[in-house]
Formats: sequence, C-alpha cells, structure tokens
Amino acid sequence: MIKTEIIGTGVYVPGTPIDNTQLKKLADIDFDHEKLENKLGIYKRHIAHLQNINETTADFATKAALKAIENAGINAEDVDLFIVGTDTPEFITPATAILVQGRIQKKETWASSFDIAASCASFTIAYDNAVKIMHADTSIKYAVVIGVYNMPAFLRKNDAFGYSIFADGAAAVVIGKSANAKSEYLAGQLLTDGTQWDYIGIYAGGSRNQVTHQTLNDNKNGLLNLQPLPGDRNVRLWPMVVEKLLEKAGKNISEVNHFIFTQINKSVILKVLDCLQVPVEKSTFIMDKYGYTGSACVPMAFHEAISSGAIKKGDTILFVASGAGLAVGSNLFTY
Repeated sequence: MIKTEIIGTGVYVPGTPIDNTQLKKLADIDFDHEKLENKLGIYKRHIAHLQNINETTADFATKAALKAIENAGINAEDVDLFIVGTDTPEFITPATAILVQGRIQKKETWASSFDIAASCASFTIAYDNAVKIMHADTSIKYAVVIGVYNMPAFLRKNDAFGYSIFADGAAAVVIGKSANAKSEYLAGQLLTDGTQWDYIGIYAGGSRNQVTHQTLNDNKNGLLNLQPLPGDRNVRLWPMVVEKLLEKAGKNISEVNHFIFTQINKSVILKVLDCLQVPVEKSTFIMDKYGYTGSACVPMAFHEAISSGAIKKGDTILFVASGAGLAVGSNLFTY
C-alpha cells in the first residue's frame, strides 16, 4: 500500500465532435455505422487533422496536463515527475514527456520526464510506475501522469476500420502524497505476452523498418492490422487480471466501488461485468462521445466519472487496460 492520492484530473480533445455520418464525408470512407454504434458503442469522436487543426500528441498531452495541474491547485514548477503513456509519440526521440515538461515548466528543472510505450496499456502502467517511484524517492512532491492518443495521425487514406474506431484525446492526473487517510494506491498488476507482437501496430519508422519511398509505395506505413485479434481476448483476460489484482491487494470484489476498462468495445465490457457479477452502474462508458482513445481512454473515463458524481472521494477504483503487443496494466486505489 502506497500513500499517494490523485488530487487533480484534466481532459483535452481537439475540435468539435464528429458523428458517424460526418466522419464518412470527412474521411471519404464507408462503414456499417449501425454495427459500430450497437456493438462498440461509438457514436462520436474528435480527430484533429480532419478538421484542419494543427495539433498532435504533445499538444494534446500538454493541454490535458495543464488542466489537471489547475484542477489540483498546485504550481507547475512543483511537479517533479512527468510520465507520458502513449504508443503514438510526438517523435521517436526525444520523449513526448520531455516536450511536455519544457512547455509547462519552460526551463531546466530537477524533474524526471520519460515516456512509457506499452500500447493502450501505457497509462495504467505509467500510473503504477509513478506511485512506486514516489514511494522510493520521498523528495518528489507531485507527479503528472498523462495518457494520450493520436492514432488518427498514423491512419492511411481510406482506412475505414481505423477511422471509424480510433480518435484523438488526452487525459492527465496529478498525484501527490496522500493527505486523506482513506486515499492510497493499493496494488498494480501487469501482464505481457510479446509473442503477440504481430497482430496490430505501427511497424514502420523504427530501426527495423525505415520509412522509405518503397514503404510508402507498398502502403506499409502507419497502422497495420497484420492478422485478426483473438475475438475473446479481453473477455478472457480482464476477469483474470481483476482476480489477480484483488488477490494481490487482499481485497474482495465487493469492496470495489467503480471499474473502468479499456473503452474500445462496450459489448465486451458488458460481458466482463456480467462475468464478474458487477452491476453496470459500477462502470463508466465514454466511447459514445470520444470514440477509442487508446492510452487516454481510462483516465478520460475516470475524469468523466468524477465530473458526473459516479466516483466520489473515498471510493475504491479499479482500472484495467490492455493493448497490442500484448500488454495489460491494472491499478487498484482509493480515490
């Protein structure tokens, strides 16, 4: 148990919401919007470049972080740790977190800044790392952890699958030493299976496959879906991860007030809740207005749940996020 507390949250999305009818026109694509709405629960999303908004990952992350810092009521110069969780970074190097620190603190400071790239599990893994770093280094006053997604920047033209699902967005939390007797980080549980690296990802631009004229001509840049993802992946994984996390923390599932899962498929979340025998009222869904925002979706849903009153101070919260690779991160904490 680590006595830290989330003291501020912030969300940023670019532009105005784009509904499914508008998306078909803006991206010049066609897809079964009724299936998308009924199964995945996606009705709207925000995509910067489709609205000619000149913003990308670092812009989203910085704006979300500034909102969280303001919400926390702290001074930006007091932040000692910046972690960005994303698999759509501003650059391969330097880290997006370094850019965010520079934009927010505007000078050389003693802060540590780095990225965690574990596909869509990046925020939950970043959160787990942040509290453990704060526990080990008691000089750290505040940490800002950001989940951010800009996958639409990596979609190829006419990718109906990608455009219908993936969206832009960022959310940040400010973590401080707990001043509330009930607030604490209870446990984190991670899982990895690197043998599943070749399902979906961005495979061009790293050291193995440079972006060349041939890469572009062969249409092998950007997001590629190399083989179908297992249909039952999250239905099998998430209950198992929840059970392992609760066992690690010495908690019963009845003690958890709210569950937030990766927001890619509403029907899957409903199946998992049913499997766990958890009422749907104990979860939050945001894909209806934000689409799928990868590493940003869990903290975005958390912010929304706080704003709506679904989560209150003193509640015990459970996060589970999974992504390509395979990577899974989970967190259990008292807000």
